Amino acid sequence: MAEWFSNLEFLSQLYWLVAIIGSIIFSVVMVMAFAGGEADDIDGDIEAGFQFISFKNLVGFFTIFGWSGIACIDAGLSTALTIFISVICGLLMMVIMAALYFFISKLSDSGTLNYKNALDAIGEVYLPIGSDRSKMGKVNVSVQGTMRELDALTDSLTPLKTGTIIKVVDVTSNGILIVDQTRKPIEPSHTNTEELPEPKNRLIEN
Repeated sequence: MAEWFSNLEFLSQLYWLVAIIGSIIFSVVMVMAFAGGEADDIDGDIEAGFQFISFKNLVGFFTIFGWSGIACIDAGLSTALTIFISVICGLLMMVIMAALYFFISKLSDSGTLNYKNALDAIGEVYLPIGSDRSKMGKVNVSVQGTMRELDALTDSLTPLKTGTIIKVVDVTSNGILIVDQTRKPIEPSHTNTEELPEPKNRLIEN
């Protein structure tokens, strides 16, 4: 193995090293990503939207860059054409991976909480809320069919105590509910009224 590698030209050695190392790291990253591991932490940032430059995408670039370069060398292409084709193939791999992770994140986000769905919901104050957004509290409201405990502020000039019935009037960009005091909705009564028995006529005997 060592003898075979030493007999290769410098460009071939470079492409083989990149291909092998890239393939190993690529396999580990893919297993961690699809097994629910912490591969996203390797990027060093929070993924948001369509990301072209990321650790995973760069690993994909070098992996395909290496193998496509080896294929070009075996096909007898020139050095310039080999480098050009391998770079294009690597960039295409980055685009494919970026699109793949983008659509996967969209699918996972579809099942997460959308705070906008809490608008107009009626709930109850769990932790007191300061007046005029002076202190954040918590409220219990039903969102997407589930009772949730969420952070809340109010524009009211009076604080909202625990147990106060509230209505969600707005939601901030970072998911904090803006609530206001309201009344608990009156539910229609389903109790059946009992009919009184008809009075019986009684003859009064003189």
